[in-house]
Amino acid sequence: MKPRLERRQSTGFALIELLVSVLIISFGLLSLMALQTQVLRASIGSEDGQRAALLASEMAAAIVNAGTVNLPQFTIDKWTTKVGDPSKGGLPGGIGTITPDATGSSARIFVQWTQVGSTGAANDTHQYVTVVFP
Repeated sequence: MKPRLERRQSTGFALIELLVSVLIISFGLLSLMALQTQVLRASIGSEDGQRAALLASEMAAAIVNAGTVNLPQFTIDKWTTKVGDPSKGGLPGGIGTITPDATGSSARIFVQWTQVGSTGAANDTHQYVTVVFP
């Protein structure tokens, strides 16, 4: 008669290990997705800031080329329309204003925009300001 070998059954142990490892990997992947979202927002914010500087520089160049801060109204209107139209190189919710000083020796160029995906918080509105001397 052969001796009977008793085996110890360990059913379910490997399944629990598998579920725990899937849970840990899932949390890691969710963290990476959240990080990617933050990086994308920062990239868009940086791009918007660069675009605002470019738009302000464009108006500053027009003022310097004209030699005066008193530009024709159609030039200013064209620029302000461009600032507010993202499809034409502008910014989302963009507002552009030009304020000459009282003496006419300088002008303040102000560009303001709302960040994409804005929740309405105070820090969602950004601005770029520069002063130009013709």
